[in-house]
Amino acid sequence: MIAISNNVIDLQAQNIGIDLDETFQRNKKVLIVDDDPDTIDLIKRILRLSEFDVASALNGTDAIKFVTKIQPDIILLDLMMPDVSGWETLKNLREVTQVPIIIISALADKNGVADLLNSGSDDYITKPFHREEMIARIRAVLRRSKLLMVKDSLSLPNIGLTINFLKREVFFQSQFVQLSPKEYELLELLCKHMPHIVKYRTMAEEIWGENNNYVKNRIKYLVHTMRNKFIDIKSDVEVIVTIDRVGYRIHSD
Repeated sequence: MIAISNNVIDLQAQNIGIDLDETFQRNKKVLIVDDDPDTIDLIKRILRLSEFDVASALNGTDAIKFVTKIQPDIILLDLMMPDVSGWETLKNLREVTQVPIIIISALADKNGVADLLNSGSDDYITKPFHREEMIARIRAVLRRSKLLMVKDSLSLPNIGLTINFLKREVFFQSQFVQLSPKEYELLELLCKHMPHIVKYRTMAEEIWGENNNYVKNRIKYLVHTMRNKFIDIKSDVEVIVTIDRVGYRIHSD
């Protein structure tokens, strides 16, 4: 059971979000993936009162279709679904979109939660939850995932990193960082996939065109040399985060 306040939810209130299953307009859009229509209806009400637009999918197959149809800003995904599980749906979604995904489930095992976060989800909400918690987490994830990116540059003020993609220039804490061509390509790839993890295989195939132990070791060496350059400028700010036995991600929290 989902815990919310006992106040009557008045959908006639002003400035609420709309139901994208009924109409289509552009605001912040949330896709809810859950096999329980009652849960979907409740979450829709919560989100619309907080000025989000909402759409829903009852299974993982429809979720993929809706991602293309409405291009959501964030996805709320239930784990326990028949046919295509939430785990498999998460994997399939990550093949077609990099928008933030928040898992909503009764699963409370910390190892399982950690696995989900390392597999491509951005946050986890345990059922039962409160309306205020859900909205706060959605907004926090949207803030973290928002890149200050324009056509030719990326700025991450939280860690002091700036990249000019056209000039292939990197600045850390306002200081120019001299990177080798492969170091730059690796950093650029990590930034363009943030806040998500980039697996060793992805880095190897996209930058070297092959995936083997030599390339994996080369990736580790380049990350090591880049870290040393950042540490020389400011040692207490982590730029590249290691996900053990999986790959790396940019520190975007």
